[in-house]
Amino acid sequence: MSKYFVFILITVLLNAVSQLLMKAGMTQVGKAEFSSAKTLTLFLTAATNPFVIFGLLTMTISMGTHLMSLSRFDVSFAFPFISLAYAIVAAWGYFVMGEDVGLQRIAGIVIIVVGTIVLARS
Repeated sequence: MSKYFVFILITVLLNAVSQLLMKAGMTQVGKAEFSSAKTLTLFLTAATNPFVIFGLLTMTISMGTHLMSLSRFDVSFAFPFISLAYAIVAAWGYFVMGEDVGLQRIAGIVIIVVGTIVLARS
């Protein structure tokens, strides 16, 4: 395996971390509604939330490492690895955030992980 595969792994981890940070921030901010006044308030509150800001920064860094991956690997190889972030986020959601992860969700994640393993071996 190429030593540059680390770019893909960092991308996956940063992508997962960014989603978890943004979720933590939005949990503090509140729920979105279909109201222009409330949407604007929600957006402004989110834009100043440290978790949301750091999550967006982490996502931006993730995009940078993904670009580095694309400079070394075919997009059809590199991009599907990002789906492994689903497994990381689901595990964190279940074990840390107390989210319900049912059998169908677990089955879907297993399919994604197995598919990524098959892809990695190609």
